[in-house]
Amino acid sequence: MRRARKRFELSDMTSKGVLAAQARAAILVALVLCACGGGTPPPGPGTSVGSPPDLRGTRVLVSPTQQVLGVSGDPDAELAFGLRDRTRALTWVLPYQLDEVLARSPGISASPRGLPVRQFLQAEVCRSGDPLYGELRRMAALVDADPVLSPVQAALSSNVDEDPRVNWSVALMEVSTGRVHWFGIVEGGAFPAGAGLLGRPAGPDVAVVCGSMTTG
Repeated sequence: MRRARKRFELSDMTSKGVLAAQARAAILVALVLCACGGGTPPPGPGTSVGSPPDLRGTRVLVSPTQQVLGVSGDPDAELAFGLRDRTRALTWVLPYQLDEVLARSPGISASPRGLPVRQFLQAEVCRSGDPLYGELRRMAALVDADPVLSPVQAALSSNVDEDPRVNWSVALMEVSTGRVHWFGIVEGGAFPAGAGLLGRPAGPDVAVVCGSMTTG
């Protein structure tokens, strides 16, 4: 009976330790979000936070679009077309190129899709942490790129009596430090419902914004 009681007490102490560690982690996250604008309303179309650096001469990894809501077609292909067509002062490593490199590197544990990016749509994020930071850093190192342009979400949005639009939430992050240089929600042009594929998507509009990062 005495030994059983000791085992119970040890298990109880271990559980309390785990709960305490979880509580400390939650408090730390809350402090970071508060310091970076936590508690503010979720970002909406037209949001632009941060100061994008001059990207001229850099290699920028473009991750796949992480969340696609109500949008048909291939958002990554639309974005890739816009980037290549409008921004030539730097090298874009596009999602399909990243997929090809990962396919040739079976020993690299990296998942370019399904990344934990929800926090960007809930509050201002100053610095990305694990597991997102670790995933992006591994992928960027594999293609020798820094920073990373991460399309967080492509979402169909429409108001009553208005044609739909595609809003693109995008983050630009420095993988060497995890710093978020810029986050924005770019609103695409309106297009008639049922226009097919993406209608008039935000891909080209995102490319215009990224093009402004190559002008110093």
